[in-house]
Amino acid sequence: MRDRRTTGRARNDIGQYDDLRHEWDKPHGAFAALHWLAVSRRSLIPATIGPSDIVVDLGCGGGLTYDGAGSYVHVGIDLVTSALQTARARGVVVVQGDVAVIPLADQCASVVVAGEILEHVSDVGSVVSEICRVLRPGGTVVIDTLSEGKFATFALVTIAERLPGGPPRGIHDPHLFIDAERLQRLFADHGVELRVWGLRPSVIDYARFLADRTRPVRMVRTGSTALVYQGVGTSR
Repeated sequence: MRDRRTTGRARNDIGQYDDLRHEWDKPHGAFAALHWLAVSRRSLIPATIGPSDIVVDLGCGGGLTYDGAGSYVHVGIDLVTSALQTARARGVVVVQGDVAVIPLADQCASVVVAGEILEHVSDVGSVVSEICRVLRPGGTVVIDTLSEGKFATFALVTIAERLPGGPPRGIHDPHLFIDAERLQRLFADHGVELRVWGLRPSVIDYARFLADRTRPVRMVRTGSTALVYQGVGTSR
């Protein structure tokens, strides 16, 4: 699928992140929604982890999930060199690698974060397997991603890519979106019970953002996982 009105690249082409490399540090720029989501997922990282703990951030991009406040080691995995350079500047320990073949040891992570990455991979089962391989027993997995289906494609691609604060045009391929129940089954096969809920921008915050394009937008939970959803699981 092509979006010739933007970069001319194929949808989900990793090169788009190089094209947008200067946007990572702009909270109200092309990656505004990623900043909003990062705050939400950051709140799910257990407060009890400390200096001896490792948080593995898959598809870390510019390192938005890490705010520098935690005492743990935040390791970011990504394929895009320019994104990793930005993440390193934020204090992330960066490793260039594929999330389907994570270049880390078994059971090394107290927390694995997979934020807005599962909808970009061709074999989500392999990624889930790798998440569970590097997660220590009793460790926590945090995810957020996009649900599959015609409704999600219309809302998150046809509409959202044209809205202020929405994803850049062409960044997603809806054929890679994943149903929440299927994702839960994949994690369950590896001994992780994943609890999920829907996620959307606060209507009031978004209205204020539209007014001046500078205000942050809180993500709030919903009962429906038909669009964006989030989840937390614990390795048994």
